[in-house]
Amino acid sequence: MRHICSDPDVNPHDWTLDVLKRHRDRLDALGLKLDMVQLPMGSRPIEEQHNPHILVGGPERDRQIDSICRLIEVLAALEIPAAKYNLNIIGVVRTEPESGRGGSANAAFRWEKIDRDAPHGPAGFVAEPENWERIEYFLKRVVPVAESNRVRLACHPHDPYTPPGYRGITRVLGTVDGLKTLVGMRESPYHGLNLCLGSVASMLDDPAAGTADVIRWFGSRDKIFNVHFRNIRGKRLSFMEVFPDEGDVDMWAALKLLAEVGYKYMVMPDHVPTLSADPNRAAAFAYCFGYTRALMQVLATTMPEAVEL
Repeated sequence: MRHICSDPDVNPHDWTLDVLKRHRDRLDALGLKLDMVQLPMGSRPIEEQHNPHILVGGPERDRQIDSICRLIEVLAALEIPAAKYNLNIIGVVRTEPESGRGGSANAAFRWEKIDRDAPHGPAGFVAEPENWERIEYFLKRVVPVAESNRVRLACHPHDPYTPPGYRGITRVLGTVDGLKTLVGMRESPYHGLNLCLGSVASMLDDPAAGTADVIRWFGSRDKIFNVHFRNIRGKRLSFMEVFPDEGDVDMWAALKLLAEVGYKYMVMPDHVPTLSADPNRAAAFAYCFGYTRALMQVLATTMPEAVEL
């Protein structure tokens, strides 16, 4: 690895220029380039997030958006070129883990096992128009700041797609059409996606056939700013996360297509299975990094101009 997305081990509200500079310099000393950070808008449920009012609304919303804008300005001052973020209310939804290759424990989602009567969270009932209004309000304030500071903002899809109204929320970024709407809301070369291939595959009824169309559509429009190189076995509303070489998406074909559409940023693992002898998933991540790098090395033999190893 030479490039990395990494955050200081400090409350994001305390990310001053000095804090981020120390973090960047420490990585520089290790031979790593800090290409991206995660804004304090994560994938966890809204009640566990640092800036919940951005999507819940209320009098604190503007203050929290102002904080995000200031952080973007700090990134620009330190020449950190990109940040990823989520627009998530109910978090990543999964059912119980399932057994995978070598006895691994793999994250899964089976709609038939979900409690359809699960209570609403603190955000209450949020219909599709209201969800879009809140997202647009955020983008209207933040994208111009990102553009003037030349910091790319990469939004992660909702993971996974859930039918409208689950826990009171209609998740609008859990479909390909929703992601297309998002990138078109505030047209800018600094407003795009953290394209998670696992999340995209789990939106589709036929991931093996449909993932390429998604890469081609967003890639040809320069709307992909980061790639989570993750695979699943299954389809929309019923899938299991797996190692990248054993899922329904042809990851070699996906990587070649990313190069063909001119994608030029990072490719990284995301979620990985858990092995009994590897509870911290270090070996699992190492396997995914090694597999991804091997594909990139092969790609470099045919498209050397498209790959930086």
